[in-house]
Order: sequence, then structure tokens, then C-alpha cells
Amino acid sequence: MGGNCGSAEKRPNEQLGSWFLRSGWSKGELARQVNRRARHIGAHHISTDTSRVRRWLDGEQPREPIPRILSELLSERFGCVVSVEDLGLRVHHQAPSVSGVDLPWTGPQTVALISEFSRSDLMLARRGFLGTSLTLAAGPALVEPMQRWLVPAPMGATGAVPSGGPRPDRTHRVRLSEPELDMLESTTRMFRQWDAQCGGGLRRKAVVGQLHEVTDLMQEPQSTPIARRLFGAAAELAELAGWMSYDIGLQPTAQKYFVLALHAARESGDRALGAYVLSSMSRQMIHLGRPEDALELIHLAQYGGRESATARVQAMLHSLEARAYANMGLPNKCHRAVRMAEDTFADCGPGDADPDWIRFFSEAELYAENAHSYRDLAYVAGRSPTYAHLAQPLMLKAVELFGREVSQGNPGYQRSYALNLIGMATVHLLQREPEQCTVLADRALHAAQKVRSERVNNRLRKTVDNAVREYGHLAEVACLANELTRLLPDPMEAAQAAV
Repeated sequence: MGGNCGSAEKRPNEQLGSWFLRSGWSKGELARQVNRRARHIGAHHISTDTSRVRRWLDGEQPREPIPRILSELLSERFGCVVSVEDLGLRVHHQAPSVSGVDLPWTGPQTVALISEFSRSDLMLARRGFLGTSLTLAAGPALVEPMQRWLVPAPMGATGAVPSGGPRPDRTHRVRLSEPELDMLESTTRMFRQWDAQCGGGLRRKAVVGQLHEVTDLMQEPQSTPIARRLFGAAAELAELAGWMSYDIGLQPTAQKYFVLALHAARESGDRALGAYVLSSMSRQMIHLGRPEDALELIHLAQYGGRESATARVQAMLHSLEARAYANMGLPNKCHRAVRMAEDTFADCGPGDADPDWIRFFSEAELYAENAHSYRDLAYVAGRSPTYAHLAQPLMLKAVELFGREVSQGNPGYQRSYALNLIGMATVHLLQREPEQCTVLADRALHAAQKVRSERVNNRLRKTVDNAVREYGHLAEVACLANELTRLLPDPMEAAQAAV
């Protein structure tokens, strides 16, 4: 059975039909993709065929989980968010704690939601399983709920459990001391270093487990200062869990963690931390082809953090603003944001008391972000040589600085080094220099093997695919493609081949 419900009056689903036509799939191929994904998530009752696909195109509304499966498949196909609504389909209602981003802005419910979601993640951590209960929010459905972050948490309302409410059955109540909180915060710093060294794929579950433990502590009565610090620790861990999920391609899971992190940051009273969480959400939206959403999130971060963000944080926000403008095809605004990032970064000093979570934003990162802005602008402007020329020296400087750190034995820059080698390869491709592109891509391939990051792997595959499409007749390019297949096989293709 295909799990569908009919309609008294059906008209062709033009939205689904448009996406289907552009996908290049046949009805049979889409049916096979749906069945394969359904088996992957344990929905063995789904058995779709070409006639069923035809009925969807004719206006029949499929039951869950098919709308979400179609959304995931087409999002992956096009490299941007294709929501259930974009496909002209209805989504079965789910509780906000499971499916949505428009969540209650209260301390106790924030703790309960983080606890529930992290527990589910630990239990259902098999790739793709948890994600089937989530949808990616975009547009006003994402941005408008996040604007409520600006409303301050009521004084004295930070406690995790309402007065007289249920608490876990514990033999001993846990009241944290300042040294214990210091140790918890140092553990978060260690997790952040692991992510930078190894990528999101290796330690993500450890971070999620630590986050869940923190929510247990938050359900005990604590003093207001301790409770606020606990919310800050939860916000940092949730942001990091989201970042690691993003890095390995679990996009709906990543977004949910980012949203929960913003809620926790609000309860902590740390506006700069909230701005940082919004910057991570913005990066994800740029990655998913939603630069307008990214820009709104960045502007929200800039406004909310205007009084508390250090110069380094503000420079990072300006650099992401430039990325959003570049992807929107607005060169003048992109130039202005790049200059603002450079000027603000020049104000950074050793006495700024930057929090640990922003220390990654070094001079090399500044060069890298601004180079990627010009590189993106070149693509949007139809492979403009002008913008590619602007990107080249900045990207080269980023590669040199990250490469120096790696050569000096600093593993925390391995992923950034790989990403910027790929970025430099794409710049050479824009400048129609395939030989130089293959040299950089080959270096990136060997760097990519040292981290577990689907983000790195996918960018490398995309770059090599583009090189093959334009210069596949060159021996260097063909050799690189073969080496990529050998050393970094596509897990999705491998999984499909095994079916």
C-alpha cells in the first residue's frame, strides 16, 4: 500500500509537478527513491509505484511519512530547502516539541524540550531516523519566532522547574558549586576543540549526552546565578550539537538544536551568545540556499548583540552579512559589509575578554569568509572574472595561514584548511584554470580524509563534479575524479548500490 488518502475534488499539483520535472527523475525512479528512503526509516508498509506517483502529481495527498520523504529527497537533489508546503502537500500536525521551531519562551519548557530532544537523539541516532520526525523551517516560519529572542526573560524566572512542579526522583538533590560549573564549562571547551580537530562526525553523540546530563542538573533547584550559568552551558552545548549535526548533513536536527540553543541563551541573559547562535543558523541558511533568511537572522543577531558583542563577534557577523548579500547578488552591499568586517576586526585586542566560542574567528577566518563572499558573488554574477579576481588573494592568504597552523601541528585547523583548499580550487575553476584547480582539490582530498565532515566531503565532490563537467577531457581532471571515488566514496551512492 502507498499510504495515501484521496480527495473529493483533485486538481493537478502544479508545485509538485514543477519540482518533479526539474529533478530529471522518471516516475519509476522517484518511486524507487521513496521506497528506499521509507525502508531506511523503518516504514516498511510504504510500497510506491509509478501509478501512485502519477496520482500525487494529479493532486492526491499522500499520508505521512511520504510528504517528508519527498521534501528530503528534493532538498538533497537541489541543494536547498524544499519544504512540504513548497511541494503543495499537507503535513500531518505534530506537537511543537517534535516538529516546530515556534516554541514557548519559558525556562522550564526550554529545559524540558532540550531534555526530550537530546534523549530522542541519543536513542534514535541512526542517520536519518530522528530527522524523519522533523521539517526544516524557512522564511517567516523560521524568522518570526526567532524575533522573540529579543524579549528579555523575566527576572527570577530562570529556574528550570516551576514551583511545586514534578522533579526527577533523586535520592540526593544536586546543587552545583562554582568549581563544578567551571569544570562543566571547560568540558564544553574541550568538545569544541574536538569538533575543530575531527569534524562533527566523531564526537557528536558525546556532546548530545553531555547536553542531556546538563538538563538533569537544570531540573534541580539552583540559585539564580548558577541557573543562568547552566542555561549558558546548555546553550553552548546545544549550539555545538547543532553545528556538528550541520557538519555531517543532519540539517533538520541541526536547526532544532540551534533553536533550542537560542532559547537557552535567552534564559542565560547572554545576548552575545544568542547572537552567535543566530550566526550559526545563518550559516546553515546560506548553505541551504536561503540567503534572504540568513540575512534576516544576521540582522537580528546584530541588533540583539549590539551592546554586548565584542569587536571579534561583530566582525564575524559583518562577514556573514557579506556572505548573505553575495548570495543575493547585491555587490555594493557585499563590499560594504566586507569593509565593515575588516575595519571591526582591526579593533580586536587582547583585552576584549572574548568568550571561547568566538576565538575560532581569527585573521585566517576573516580572510576566508570575505574570500568566499567574493567567490559566491562571482557565481551569482555569471562567473564574473572581476569578483573571482577579488576572491583570489584573500583565499590564498586564508590557505597560507591555515596551512601554516596545520604544518605546525595544530589539528584544530584541519577542517578549515580543507574547506579553504576547496574554496581556492573553485576560484581557479572560475578563472578557467583547471590544472591549478586539480592541484588544490587533490590537497583538499588528502586533508578531508583526516576529518569526519560531510560538509567538507560534499563541497569537494561538488567541485570535482564541476571540473569534470567542464574539463573532463583533461587527464589531470579524470585522474582526480577517480582518486576521489577511491578515497572518498559517496555514502549515499554506496548505500543505493547495496540495495
